[in-house]
Amino acid sequence: MSNGNLSEEEILERAAEERAAIVARYDRGRDNVVDPWEDPKFELYHVTDKYGFIHNYRLPEKYTVHEAKVRDQENIRINKWIKMLGSWDKYYPTTEKLRRRVYKGVPNAVRAAVWLRLLDVARIRAEQEGKYWEMRERARKWSPDIRQIDLDVNRTYRNNVMFRERYGVKQQALFHVLAAYSVYNTEVGYCQGMSQIAALLLMYMNEEDAFWAISVLMTDERHAMHGFFIQGFPKLRRFQEHHDRVLSKLLPKLKKHLDRFEIHTSLYTLKWFFQCFLDRVPFTLTLRLWDAYVLDGEPVLTAMSYTLLRLHRKTLLKMGMEEMIDFLQARLEQDFGYHDDAAMEALQASMEELRKHNLAIPGRAPPNELPQRPFGLELPLPSPRGIKKKAVTNGSNESHGESVRSLDNAEQAENGGPPSCENLRRASPRDNEDATSSVVDPLSSRTSLAETSQTSAADLSSFSSPSATLRRTPSLYDNVDYRESLEAASRSPDAVRIYVPYHGSGGETPLASSPIPNGDMTPTNQDPNKLTIHVDLHYGSCDGQEDDDDALRTEL
Repeated sequence: MSNGNLSEEEILERAAEERAAIVARYDRGRDNVVDPWEDPKFELYHVTDKYGFIHNYRLPEKYTVHEAKVRDQENIRINKWIKMLGSWDKYYPTTEKLRRRVYKGVPNAVRAAVWLRLLDVARIRAEQEGKYWEMRERARKWSPDIRQIDLDVNRTYRNNVMFRERYGVKQQALFHVLAAYSVYNTEVGYCQGMSQIAALLLMYMNEEDAFWAISVLMTDERHAMHGFFIQGFPKLRRFQEHHDRVLSKLLPKLKKHLDRFEIHTSLYTLKWFFQCFLDRVPFTLTLRLWDAYVLDGEPVLTAMSYTLLRLHRKTLLKMGMEEMIDFLQARLEQDFGYHDDAAMEALQASMEELRKHNLAIPGRAPPNELPQRPFGLELPLPSPRGIKKKAVTNGSNESHGESVRSLDNAEQAENGGPPSCENLRRASPRDNEDATSSVVDPLSSRTSLAETSQTSAADLSSFSSPSATLRRTPSLYDNVDYRESLEAASRSPDAVRIYVPYHGSGGETPLASSPIPNGDMTPTNQDPNKLTIHVDLHYGSCDGQEDDDDALRTEL
C-alpha cells in the first residue's frame, strides 16, 4: 500500500510509531559495549584539546609561550571571578568592572556559572519549576519535529568527545532540550541552527539549565533570537540590511569589491548572526564572543561582523570570489590571523565607532519579530482530519493562515514585482509527496526538512540555488535572500550533503524502523554517511518547457 492510500487512522498511527521509535533509542542510550577509546593508550587522548574537540593530528605536549601566558592569566582571573560571583548583586546589573572582565575573557572553569548568572537562569527556573520536564514529556508524544531533531543531533559536534557517542549522555540531553523547546515555543518549534547553540550550552550546563538559557536568549530584549528562527527569518534580513549599511558607510571600498563579485551579505553572514559566529572563527574566540554576547547581546553581532571585515579588508581586496567565500566560511575558523585578545580589543573599538555613527544596532525589534503566543501552553492535539488535510494540501498550514506560496507572494509584493517563473513552478503540487511526512502538529508553524523525503534530509550549503530555497523548510544553511540573481547562483555548482539512514532492502520501508546499530564515530575527516553531490544547474523558460541543455549531473 502506498502512502497516498493510507487511511487517516493509519497516517496518525505511523507518525506516532516513528516518533516512539526515535524516543526509545534515546531512552535506551548507548549499547553496553566497551569501545577502543576507553583504552588509556588509545590515540584519541593525544588528539583531543581542552574543550573536547578531536583533531586529526597529535597535539603538542607543551604549551607555546603565548599559550602558557594565557593559561597563567586565566588562573589568576579565576580567583577574581570567584570573588565576584560571591557578591554578584554588587556587580550586576552590569558595571564597568564586570564588562571589562567579561571582555578580557571569562575563565573556562567559571564560564558556566557566569553565563547562568548573566542570563538569570536560576530565577526563571525557580519560577517555572517542573515546566521543563513537563515539556520534555509532552514532546516525546507530540512534537512534530522529532525526526529532524534526531537527524541534527546525529551530526552536531560529532568531533567533540561530549557528543561523539551515538545516544550518549550529551546526545540524549541535546535531543531532550531541542524536543522540549519545540513544544514550549510553538512559533519557533525547531529550526536548524538551534542544535549547535544548544550543544554549546550543554558543554557547560545540565539540560534543564540549557533549556532555560535558550529560552532567555530567544525572548529577552538583549538577544531576542526569536526573530532569527521564526518563519521568514525577519531579524536575519534586518541585520543583513544593517550590515550592508555599515559597509557602505565605513568600508566602501571593500563593499564595492564584494558587490563586484556578487558576494551578497547572505552568502557569509548566516552563522554570524544566527549562531554568533559558531564554526566561523576559532572555538576559543567563539567562546570569547559568546561571553560578550551573553552580556551585551545584539551590538556584539553587528560590531563583530564589521570588525572581522575591517581586520581582514586588505586580504579580501586581493581575492577573487571563490577565495573570499572560502576565506570567510572556512579558513578563518582554522586561523583567524589575530590573537583572541587583539580581536576582542578590536571588537570594543568597533562597538564605540558604530555608536558614534549611530550604527550600533539596526533599531528596536518590530512586533513581527517578537513572540505572539504564550509559552508552554497545552494546545489541542492534532486530529486525524487535520492530518489528512495536511497530506492533501502538501503541508500548507491552514490554522496559521501561512504557506510557502503566501510567503513567496508577500515577498514578491514587497519587491514590487510580478510572481517569478520559480514561484509559478513552486505553486504547483509536488508529485509523489510522502503523505506521512506531511503530518504536522498545529503547535508548530514550520515543518521539518525531512518533509521532502521519508529517508533523507538535505543540508544545503550557502551556495544553494535560490530557485530551490522554499521547496522545503527554510534552513540556516540556505541562501535566504530570494532576490539574488539566479544567474549568479547558477554559475557555481551546488554542494549538497545528504544524510540517508540505512534501511534493509526489499519491500516498503516502515516509518517505525527497527533500532539501528550503535552509531559512534571515530576520529576521521570523512563521514561515511555523507554523499557529496555536485549539481550543475541550467534553467528552463518560464513557459514550463526546459531548455535542451538542461542537465543534472551527479558525482558520488
